Amino acid sequence: MDGGTTLGRRPVLRGGLAALLTAAAAGRTAAASEPGGGHYLLGRGIGDVTGQPAENGMMGYARLEQRTTGIHQRQRARAFVIAERTAPERRVAVVTVDAGMIFGAVRRAVLERLARAHGTRYGEHNVLLTATHTHAGPGGFSCHTLYNVTTLGFQPGTFEALVAGITESIERADADLAPGNLHIARGELTNASVNRSRAAFDRNPAADRNHFPDATDPATVLLRFERGGRAVGAINWFATHATSLSPDNTLISGDNKGYAAYRWEREIAGVDYRTGDPGFVAAFAQSNAADMSPNLELRPGTGPTDDEFANTRIIGDRQYTAAARLLREATTAVDGGIDHRMSYVDMSDTRVAPEFTGDGSSHRTCAAALGASFAAGAEDGPGPSFFEEGAGNNPFFGTISRALYRASPRLRDRQAPKEILLPVGSMGWVPRILPIQLVRIGTLYLVGIPQEVSIVGGLRLRRTVAAELGVYPTDVVVAGYANDYAGYLTTPEEYDQQAYEGGHTMFGRWSLPAYQQEFARIAADMAAGRDSEPGPSPAGNPEGGGVRLQPGVVFDSPPVGREFGDVLEQPQEHYRRGGTVRVVFASAHPNNDLHRDGSYLLVQRRSADGWVTVADDGDWSTRFRWARRGVAASTATVSWTIPPDAAEGEYRVVHHGAAKAVGGEITPFSGTSRTFRVG
Repeated sequence: MDGGTTLGRRPVLRGGLAALLTAAAAGRTAAASEPGGGHYLLGRGIGDVTGQPAENGMMGYARLEQRTTGIHQRQRARAFVIAERTAPERRVAVVTVDAGMIFGAVRRAVLERLARAHGTRYGEHNVLLTATHTHAGPGGFSCHTLYNVTTLGFQPGTFEALVAGITESIERADADLAPGNLHIARGELTNASVNRSRAAFDRNPAADRNHFPDATDPATVLLRFERGGRAVGAINWFATHATSLSPDNTLISGDNKGYAAYRWEREIAGVDYRTGDPGFVAAFAQSNAADMSPNLELRPGTGPTDDEFANTRIIGDRQYTAAARLLREATTAVDGGIDHRMSYVDMSDTRVAPEFTGDGSSHRTCAAALGASFAAGAEDGPGPSFFEEGAGNNPFFGTISRALYRASPRLRDRQAPKEILLPVGSMGWVPRILPIQLVRIGTLYLVGIPQEVSIVGGLRLRRTVAAELGVYPTDVVVAGYANDYAGYLTTPEEYDQQAYEGGHTMFGRWSLPAYQQEFARIAADMAAGRDSEPGPSPAGNPEGGGVRLQPGVVFDSPPVGREFGDVLEQPQEHYRRGGTVRVVFASAHPNNDLHRDGSYLLVQRRSADGWVTVADDGDWSTRFRWARRGVAASTATVSWTIPPDAAEGEYRVVHHGAAKAVGGEITPFSGTSRTFRVG
């Protein structure tokens, strides 16, 4: 019988029966003693983390030419604070961020700001920061060289936007705490992902492959937050890359997961992000998505259609629809305590015991190295054509690597059959000391890991943690892209294929077994109620990525004969629903003021009480595009595709900007189009 199916039906009791009974008893006691109103204190918060929308290299595809030119939808951080009602000091903050990754520098800065405001209430142990992995956001917010190469170095404006927005989301969730209950539901979503590394997947043992008959992980898990029997928020975990938008896109977007959240919050629940009231908060978080692509035809920007923006909406809507169904079905109560464990691991030199390696021998991880197949890219995000995926397909680097392996059998044991392209570890370009985190929310356990894990890799991690805790593997969710970032994580069998994901598994063939070993350690600590060893200090990580190669805005000047905010192209006098309004303004560099919690544009309708805003730059229906005109002049083009349910009436478009003078002074300005009618 398939081991995965068996483990999914009953708890794994490898030394964990006492822990299971203790947890169940604790849950019953808490439920019995809890007064009306809910088992927990629950808080929700949203923060604007939109980075620099102009001339900022984008993070994800590693394309030097992919630089921001505006906004399709704003990036947001969605935070949930969960505390035990009778012991509120026992709490966690779980945050999902519309960003490519969470780098250690961002996390440290967030924790420092929280400590200044809240003392020891929030720290590295009980704050879990995860990224959706959108490839449509600005980069340059790491302090490690590898991730800042294509962004022309560190981008302080984008870094500050992320840190401030994440911090604000947690502070807003903290201020929103009120009694409530949690419920959980699990289901399947089968038409929002495809395996982009099938040959590597097929190398896994049959028992693992049989757990995923379609070579995808269809599991969609939803945690429902409710007060007074009414749903006020949800976190949904589902594994698919946030890469519906291709490398040709240069507009900021949360991609498919960002749209799923927007669909639920704004279009269904009517949330107005600019009011500060969280309303309904819906986070669409990542799981083990390393080999899961939303591009169903395995080409960039393809899927249900050949329109990348339509695909973003469709794949996002499918995630929303599955999650909304689970919200209605979420009748399984979550009870029990809040707990967390945190430790650091030196992934460049971890001895892995035989019980985790699978071959009866101990092995070691080693200094990070990227393979030539990493440069080839994945099927839905290919790199230069002179690189190819697969072991033995890059002869030049293969020859060099074979010579290295002959000279060093230890290196061969740890990195072969990788054809080494860049020894980024010895170059100090990536972190080597990485955080691992285990969070317990009653009967749900989150495995916070700073890498992109394949679906079989995620399955093995869940089984390992479940075995130590004495719970069902389905009670464990892999929360990928958490707290820092260090590339991909494949099984040893997948690693041998040396597809893109294996070439990007930097610490070698035994990386996944090393993580299994270390998560087993902190899971056993949690089960036993003891603290975990902190491990090596992350201060030992190299940090050379803080150099900024790109100058900031020098000064702005309007086009000759114009003032900032002047309308260069007016809208037509009349539009029908479904039409697109287009207005061009004389503008300035948008990086002068990122308008966090605000907007570069407003679409307004005249009412009896004055002008009412119906859309801004966070809405799906709008696009904000910036372009240079000469050295210091620039334009802002605002477009609005009129929704089918738009009210008839008189409308206008407003643009907000800020101009920088030669002396450095920044002055806000605005411009307003003439009115036009819809109907």
